[in-house]
Amino acid sequence: MATAVRSLLADVDEILPGVIADRRHFHEHPELGFQEIETARIVAERLASLGVEDIRTGINKTGVTGLIRGSGSGPNVGKTILLRADMDALPIHEETGAEYASKHEGVMHACGHDAHTAILLGAARVLSGRKDEFAGNVKLLFQPAEEMPPGGALGMIEAGVLESPHVDAVFGLHMANNLPVGQVAVGSGPILAGGDLFQITIQGKGGHAAHPQAAVDPVVIGAQVIAALQTVVSRNVDPMESAVLSITFFKAGDAFNVIPDVATLGGTVRWFSMEVAALVEERLKAIAEGIGAASGAEVTVEIRKGYPPTINDAGQAAIVREALVAVAGEENVITPAPIMGGEDFSRFLLNRPGAFFNIGSMNEAKGLTYGHHHPKFDIDEESLGTGVASMVQTVLTWFGTER
Repeated sequence: MATAVRSLLADVDEILPGVIADRRHFHEHPELGFQEIETARIVAERLASLGVEDIRTGINKTGVTGLIRGSGSGPNVGKTILLRADMDALPIHEETGAEYASKHEGVMHACGHDAHTAILLGAARVLSGRKDEFAGNVKLLFQPAEEMPPGGALGMIEAGVLESPHVDAVFGLHMANNLPVGQVAVGSGPILAGGDLFQITIQGKGGHAAHPQAAVDPVVIGAQVIAALQTVVSRNVDPMESAVLSITFFKAGDAFNVIPDVATLGGTVRWFSMEVAALVEERLKAIAEGIGAASGAEVTVEIRKGYPPTINDAGQAAIVREALVAVAGEENVITPAPIMGGEDFSRFLLNRPGAFFNIGSMNEAKGLTYGHHHPKFDIDEESLGTGVASMVQTVLTWFGTER
C-alpha cells in the first residue's frame, strides 16, 4: 500500500504544473452559473484528449460528463462511482492582484471552483493511466451553477447523470481556506446545513414625513419585523438543535421627507433538520404577517427553497478517510464540526451514498488567508496536488474494498 501511494504521489507531482496551469487559466477566465461555455468546452476537449469515453455536453445547459472504464480485476466489476467538480464563478470584483487575476470585470473565482475543475481534470489524467488498477467505472461530472440556488446539480440529476451506467456512490471535494495546506478533512453524517432564502414585502401607505399619522409606515413595521424575527430561533427551536435566521437586506424609500409605500427585507434560514426548517419558516411567516396585520399593512412572505443539508454516508466517509490518511498522513486528517454553509452536492447525496470532503488551501506565510467569497480569496496551489491524489486514492480504495 505504501509503495503504491508513493507511486501515485510521484505521478501527481509530475502533472502538478499542468494542473496549476489549468487552474490559473480558469481563474483568469471565470464564468457565472449556466454561462460556463468556454470552461465546459475546455473540459470536454481535455477529456477527449485523455481518451475518456462517452463524453456528454450541454447537460443542464453547460454540464459535462465522461466515463473512464477500468480494466483491472477486483470485487466491484461493473460498478460505477461519480466524481464531481463545480465550474461556476461569482459576481465579485477581484482584488487579489495575482498575475492570473480575473480578466472578466466583476466576475471571479472566489470560492475555489477553478481549483475543483482543474483537480478533476488532473484526476482524470492519472486515472486514465491506471485503468488496470480498478475494475469498474469512474464517471466524471463537471457541474454548472453551484452558487445559484436551486443549483446546477438538480438539473443534471433530472437529466439522468446518475444512470447510464448506474452510479453506486458519489464523491466531491471543496477547497478550504480555513485549513492549512497539507491538511484535509472529512466527517460523517450532517456536515453542511440546508438553506432557504426569504423575502418579506411590506405594503404600507406612503405620505409626507411631516404627517406620519396619515401614513402606514412600512419602515417602522419592517423594523418591528426584524426585531421580532430574532426570537424565531431563540424562542422556538429546541436548544439542542441548530438553526440560523439572518436578515441580510432592508430596502425602503429614497427621500428624506417621504414615507415610502413599500419596504422589502430578506435573508436566509439555515438548518440541519427538515422539521426545524418547517418550524422556523412557519414562525417567520406568522410573525411577519401578524405584525403587518396589527399595523394596517399588507405583508407578503416568499420563501425560496435552496439546498438540503449535506449528509455524508458513514461507510463512504470511512472510505474517503482511509484514502486521505494514505495521501496526507493520519496527523493531517481532520474531523470537522458541522457548519452552516450549504452545498448543492447535497442533492447527489440525497440520491446516492457518498461523501464530500475538504482540502486545506490556506497558507499564512504567503498571505493566503482570505475566506471564501472574499474579493481577495486565493489558494496555495500546492493544495491542488493533494486534491488530485485524494480523489484518485478514493477511487482506488473504493474499488479495492468488497461492496
